[in-house]
Amino acid sequence: MNAVTPLSELRAQIDALDEQILSLINQRAQCAIEVAKTKIAQGEDGCFYRPDREALVLRRVKELNAGPLSDMTMVRFFREIMSSCLALEKPLDVAYLGPEGTFTQQAAIKHFGHAVNTLATSTIGEIFNLVENEHCQFGVVPVENSTEGIVNHTLDRFINTAVHICGEVELRVHQNLLGLSENVNGITEVLAHQQSLAQCRQWLDDNIPGVKLTAVNSNGEAAQLVSNDKSKAAIASIAAAERYNLNVIKQNIEDESNNTTRFIIIGHQTSQSTGNDKTSLLISTGNQPGALYRVLEPFAEYGIGMLHIESRPSRQGLWDYVFFIDIDGHVDDDDVSKALDTLKRRVSMIKLLGSYPKAVI
Repeated sequence: MNAVTPLSELRAQIDALDEQILSLINQRAQCAIEVAKTKIAQGEDGCFYRPDREALVLRRVKELNAGPLSDMTMVRFFREIMSSCLALEKPLDVAYLGPEGTFTQQAAIKHFGHAVNTLATSTIGEIFNLVENEHCQFGVVPVENSTEGIVNHTLDRFINTAVHICGEVELRVHQNLLGLSENVNGITEVLAHQQSLAQCRQWLDDNIPGVKLTAVNSNGEAAQLVSNDKSKAAIASIAAAERYNLNVIKQNIEDESNNTTRFIIIGHQTSQSTGNDKTSLLISTGNQPGALYRVLEPFAEYGIGMLHIESRPSRQGLWDYVFFIDIDGHVDDDDVSKALDTLKRRVSMIKLLGSYPKAVI
């Protein structure tokens, strides 16, 4: 039988390791400061955040991780280290769909870490405006849900904006019924973002049939609005319950157990190829027979995977549509570049919305 290591000895080992970890983290932070000095000496005075570099670092962490901590845990740990180190260089200002406690805020923190300055907005349009006018370097907006599909407000803003997609975040979304009440008895109205109401439609029908459903700008706003009315409830996150002192009446009321929302990072930054990227395009074909086939053919010819396609009214004319397309690869990749060169000759308009690293976790 193997001897058990004395607790005092194990604690001494932990203390020694903590000292090493602390020293190494501060050495890394000092390197970040030197990086900032070098960039400034080379003439850079804007944003020091590089989405491609951060993605490569986090992917390397996953590759090197031997456990017992999970890849997700280690990636989050290193994300916070990088976030704090970047703040030493130059803090980031990031806009999100508020108020506090929304899933968009959670996505912003998941992607950028806690050491950024976050600014809550009331609408998706306001996020775009803040980034377009450079009041914030980046914005985080929802674009797609695995249950309810695309967020139209986000796509429509890309038709007339100059900002780029710089990255993406995928967030596993648990919807919760929150309120001042401890159960559903007496609840006459449920407030939430329209996507969340749709994601919980079956649960609401089964458990609170006939209740009034009211769509608001965000789940955080819903939680805020019900915080002084016992007859109302909100669908929102646990963080929103904590922020607005609400009871969690029922957890995980989403109809689909794998309910996930994809968020995109918008800004003026561009990313270099990382070897695991996504490219988003906005294309107009005009109303011609076979137009969509001619759009898709170059991607098939060069072996490029299509990840998503969505049509939206162009707002330029009656029954005139544009296509939002996500493909595998980076615009600088040889095959992607050749496919886009072919595509340009076949469409009336093509707009590169961004080439950016795929979500790490």
